[in-house]
Amino acid sequence: AIHIQLSYEFARVLPDNDPDYLDYLHFKESFGEDGAVMVVGVWDSDFYQLKKFNDWYDLNQEIKNINGIEEVVSDARMFHLNRNDSLMRFELKPLIPSNPKTQNELDSLKTIMTQMPFYEGLVYNKSTGTHLMAITFDKKKLNTESRISIIKTIKEKVNAFGNKHKLDIHYSGLPFIRTAISKKIANELILFLALAILVTGLILLIFFRSFNVVFFSLFIVIIGVIWSFGTIVLFGYKITILTGLIPPLIIVIGVPNSIILLNKYQYEFRKHGNKIFALARMVEKIGVSTFLANITTAIGFGVFYFTNSHLLMEFGITAAVNVMATYAISLILIPIVFSFLPAPSINNTEHFKRKFVTTILNKVDYWVHNFRKRIYLIVVLLSGVSIYGLTLIHPIAYVVDDIPKKDPIYTDLKFFEKNFGGVMPFEISIDTRKKKGVFANNANTIYKIRGLEKILSNYDYFSRPVSLVEAIKFSYQSYKDGDPKYYILPAPSELEDLKPYVDNTKEKENQFHSFIDTARQSTRISLQMADVGSVRMKGILDSIRPKVDSIFPKEKYDVKITGNSLIFLKGNDYLIINLEESVLLAIILIALIMLALFRSFKMVLISIVPSLVPLLITAGLMGFFDIHIKPSTILIFSIAFGISSDGTMYFLTKYRQEIKNNNFNISKTVSLVIHETGISMVYTSVILFFGFFIFTASGFGGTQALGILVSFTLLIAYASNLILLPCFLLSLEKRLMTKAFLKKPLIEMEEE
Repeated sequence: AIHIQLSYEFARVLPDNDPDYLDYLHFKESFGEDGAVMVVGVWDSDFYQLKKFNDWYDLNQEIKNINGIEEVVSDARMFHLNRNDSLMRFELKPLIPSNPKTQNELDSLKTIMTQMPFYEGLVYNKSTGTHLMAITFDKKKLNTESRISIIKTIKEKVNAFGNKHKLDIHYSGLPFIRTAISKKIANELILFLALAILVTGLILLIFFRSFNVVFFSLFIVIIGVIWSFGTIVLFGYKITILTGLIPPLIIVIGVPNSIILLNKYQYEFRKHGNKIFALARMVEKIGVSTFLANITTAIGFGVFYFTNSHLLMEFGITAAVNVMATYAISLILIPIVFSFLPAPSINNTEHFKRKFVTTILNKVDYWVHNFRKRIYLIVVLLSGVSIYGLTLIHPIAYVVDDIPKKDPIYTDLKFFEKNFGGVMPFEISIDTRKKKGVFANNANTIYKIRGLEKILSNYDYFSRPVSLVEAIKFSYQSYKDGDPKYYILPAPSELEDLKPYVDNTKEKENQFHSFIDTARQSTRISLQMADVGSVRMKGILDSIRPKVDSIFPKEKYDVKITGNSLIFLKGNDYLIINLEESVLLAIILIALIMLALFRSFKMVLISIVPSLVPLLITAGLMGFFDIHIKPSTILIFSIAFGISSDGTMYFLTKYRQEIKNNNFNISKTVSLVIHETGISMVYTSVILFFGFFIFTASGFGGTQALGILVSFTLLIAYASNLILLPCFLLSLEKRLMTKAFLKKPLIEMEEE
């Protein structure tokens, strides 16, 4: 566990064999990482003042010298091409080689800057007075822990500049966003662990009024937490936004094991006063039912393994393994520990007579025996309204969807979208299918790219494109001695005149190398776009794709639309489809366990419905309150169904044990089970409600939604298991019930 590490890589959602993911990997092999640029922005209508600009210039140089930074480009680090006729090549030179000495010199440089159209809209916005610094990370440092210290150093230097000149500083770009999110995950992991221990410990103390119960229950689940960290490391995984939830989840899910076991221990001790016999009965009577209950919880998590998404597979298998490990720890250590501790005092067992809980259970018993029709009617009405709400749900997600609207990450992102079009990479790769095909046929492909760029300029969601066309225009302007009117795509004959200058330019100074592969077969159009959301993104793609195909015929070109933005969109759609299948798989697997336990399809039906109704109600609420379907909210259903099935399992296994002892008197057995298991179920529901509610303290919207919705769902689910499930049992014909319970189950739990 001490070797646990944070993940600094972009979350891998799509499976390795997904065609779009393979296209993206091929793109990165050809052109490099598309999400390696961090941006710093300032707004100042009076930016070109000598002292201020020189400090900006020095800041650029300092950041460029940071180990791990590949390049810095801004209006203080613009580059231009010198035409060297003797060597027939271009030479890349900084426009401002040193600090301007006078205001007149700076004004002259500013005039030259405005005559370089390549940079307008990329590093400055003339109409809004905003300025941007683009910082490119070394690919070797990008996905490592060192990225944190690099960004920290950058922020310290930039903030010092901002404080000195009283400027608001804005940060964005995928390296920055990912680092900020990683930091939030690390901080929240500690926060959630502390809150989980505090909340569950306080509730245990209120219920049991025993420091021994509180201390040793928490001690046992903390062992489970340590195991969960260790398991993550042993599996070769790292802490992500999902695996970071597992340790506090283990506390929230593990404590109910202690509650149920200790309730049985104290209940038995009150009957005969023999501590060791009470502990033995606790293991014998509750061990199997808690095992089956934990199996259903583990299934709720484990089904994510079958999504083939690395992010969810890691979360699902680790959570499922540790749910069962924590159950094993509890079942082994609680009897050992409490065999050495003093027997429960009268005060410790007073909670069995607690008026509040007893009153609730008495009312439940009365309702299920006398108002079943009303209960069914209420359930049907709620289900009908929920089904209507379900139709209002819309699947939509954003790249920074989980960040609160007031968070600087979100507000800064909007700053760059407003002034520079956005920061999310959007790439179009164009494969001519033959070597040197990019410049073949009088550079026909180049002119096609220009046509596509004109179409893309009509979309407000994109930044200015950067492509081979822009590089040629930049070079041609330099070839024509920097005259801005020559920032155009020249005729094919003049492209031939330009070609030797480009070919002879040193590779690291060549403006073309990042836009064309070594075989000159493929090229790219690189844009930045706004975080428009998955729904609008689909509309944009549906609009662009036909236009791309009309310009680049499929029989001659292989054009791929890719980039981080597209991979996110595809990943979101993939998760929604697969998580719907996961919920169905969880229902099927838990139904099979019920079938093995009771060997009656009727019992399977009545055991599944009380856990499905709360999911339906939750889905309805999501529709009415406009909570969108996205990966973080889809998780709710499998998890909640797995955990809520625990209550069903506790109730029905106890029912099976007692029905024969009461000569198949269903009414008497239901009343007994409500009062005996009801206490544990009430305690468990309270623990789960407040335990999951701690996730509302998260800075991520998805985690907050997870906390609120799972808490609510589980509270409704346990109420459903305590009210609706007994109603079903009482409504069944006695003859059919007798047949169902006379069959020998695959897992036997006989009374002594």
